[in-house]
Amino acid sequence: MSHIPAELLPVLQITIPLLIGLFLAAHSQNKRIDDIVVRLNAIEQRLQKIEERLANFAERITRLEERTPPLVRR
Repeated sequence: MSHIPAELLPVLQITIPLLIGLFLAAHSQNKRIDDIVVRLNAIEQRLQKIEERLANFAERITRLEERTPPLVRR
């Protein structure tokens, strides 16, 4: 069995586990951020479809208004 010098014990006992913990925390946060980005992209696509429908309805309403005579004469 090899003997570990006393000067390296704090590095092995404290620093390395902290670094490993920080790496794992950063990795899990990156996965969460990726999930959030995917959800935001899906929401953006849905909003785009809604905007297209609203534009379509606006065009249809304009065409209807142009075809029908006004109900109230001024």
